[in-house]
Amino acid sequence: MGKMSKTKGKVGEREVAALLKICGFSDAKRGQQFAGGGDSPDVVGLPGFHIEVKRSETFSPYAALDQAINDCGPQKIPVVFHRRNNREWIAVLDAGEFLNFIKEHTNE
Repeated sequence: MGKMSKTKGKVGEREVAALLKICGFSDAKRGQQFAGGGDSPDVVGLPGFHIEVKRSETFSPYAALDQAINDCGPQKIPVVFHRRNNREWIAVLDAGEFLNFIKEHTNE
């Protein structure tokens, strides 16, 4: 990974942490990848989720989700946040995980 893409990645991680804070997750911050293994999430502070951040013009959702799944510990839902230039953030996760989460958190 080149220096420019590493910088863009760090900026993206800070953007996702700020987005989570705006949404009420006050403990959100960049992960500890610089201090430990490669299996650290890019952003922490969203309970129950393992977050990978991809800030790029090209995006392979299955490859990114596979990385999150492989790095994810037990009892966490892997999710990938992605954004291209001049676009909004999107979240990618397995549809089954999404539906189970919704089912568990709705009163219907």
